[in-house]
Amino acid sequence: MRRTLLLLAAAALLAGCESAPIKELRQAFSDLFQEQKGEADFNAGIKSYENGNYRESARQLQSGLDLGLNKSNQVQAHKYLAFIHCVSGRQTQCRNEFRKALEVDPDFVLQPAEAGHPLWGPVFTSVKSRR
Repeated sequence: MRRTLLLLAAAALLAGCESAPIKELRQAFSDLFQEQKGEADFNAGIKSYENGNYRESARQLQSGLDLGLNKSNQVQAHKYLAFIHCVSGRQTQCRNEFRKALEVDPDFVLQPAEAGHPLWGPVFTSVKSRR
């Protein structure tokens, strides 16, 4: 909370400045707050997934992505969306989500237990091998 207040104060002080470095700082502050908005939906999406509410999870994860997430959470959101699509029999969408995860992080791998899953393990392996 204290960090947020400091960032808000700094952003307010910089609001009237128009030099290039100041514009970059203001954009960084804006991106930080945008990311925080996405994080709430991302976390709710993970919780919904864990509770088996896949439709709500997909909506929340996509909202988190739309609002902005750090790279690590972008990868995780795409991974969970892929899982949801695979479990729902939507192989094309499952592949697309794994592709998106790998675009964000080409070194992304599934955990051993995830990689061995009969529905999404082979799909991920196929997508990863084509990179």
